[in-house]
Amino acid sequence: MALPVFFSTATDPGARGRELGRAHRGGIRATWEGYDALFGASGAAPAVVRRVAGEALERTAAWAPQLAEEIAGIAAGASLDVWRIGALNARTEILAAVGAASRAECSTFVALDPSGQAPRTVQTWDWHDHLRGSMLAVRLEPRPGHHVHLFTEMGIVGKLGVNGAGLGLHFNILAHADDGGPTGVPVHVVARRILDEATTIDEATALAASAPVSASTVLTVVAFDGTRSAVRGLELSPAGLAILEPDAEGVFAHTNHFLDAELSRSERHGPDDPGTYGRLDELVRRTPELRAADDPTARATALLDHREDRMLCCHPERGAQAGDRWETLVTAALDLDARELLLHEGGPCRVGDGGWIRI
Repeated sequence: MALPVFFSTATDPGARGRELGRAHRGGIRATWEGYDALFGASGAAPAVVRRVAGEALERTAAWAPQLAEEIAGIAAGASLDVWRIGALNARTEILAAVGAASRAECSTFVALDPSGQAPRTVQTWDWHDHLRGSMLAVRLEPRPGHHVHLFTEMGIVGKLGVNGAGLGLHFNILAHADDGGPTGVPVHVVARRILDEATTIDEATALAASAPVSASTVLTVVAFDGTRSAVRGLELSPAGLAILEPDAEGVFAHTNHFLDAELSRSERHGPDDPGTYGRLDELVRRTPELRAADDPTARATALLDHREDRMLCCHPERGAQAGDRWETLVTAALDLDARELLLHEGGPCRVGDGGWIRI
């Protein structure tokens, strides 16, 4: 399937949401059905889904009212109850509330260029293969003259992307022992608000620090102003925010376990999926190749690895049941010089020069 793309110049959040909801009504409804099935397979009773969704909408309205308006608009445009769109945006929080295990997720690599060129970035996005049809590329203008380019899922307001100020985000889920407590601001909402409002890494950090969350995620924030670049990892969790800096060579890599010394004491993903440690080791081992790759195809190719204990390119196991069918659905890179997002359907083993979508 071709990755669908949605463009909007509407600066009113409700109108933008209604426009998206109408344009992708069928896809949004199918995404809801796919998540409804995933919630059930993960042990989330309908009452839990509805409760967390409603609480997440309340937290979003208090912390990011414009995004609450956009969510309401999406629901109206797609002719769905707003709580269902709230559940899509709080899908990480719902899964955290029931302690759903995860066996695969995303791998991110960023290298700063000492010569003053834009950073080189790449990420895989691993998720349940039955939700392949939920993927959506988006270009928005949340305020006049400020563009946001996103990869997300239909009905979900944010994930990874780049904005017109030269600030970009990569997005990896984490799991902490404190996850699943009182419902907080959805991490996907946090990511989107940063792209909507932040122009520097410090502004992004301040926004992340202001969001009370109930699920964990690392946002890898990358910035480039034309001559200087920077990267910072923001590990969000109910136990607090950890700020991670790149190594001495300007390299930052992250998979799905905490790197902060304090937060890692209560790590939950690693015991379920020790492969996250192998994937990080493999990213670090491949640093010379990834740093030297000046185009996204070469970077993606450098991530080709199907070994079970370090599977950077993920495919479901034969016979795996729904809820345990993990696949690399998209490979992504940020072009911070052009302020654009590059997306290729599938994992590194499917990447070719002609398959990139640039938005």
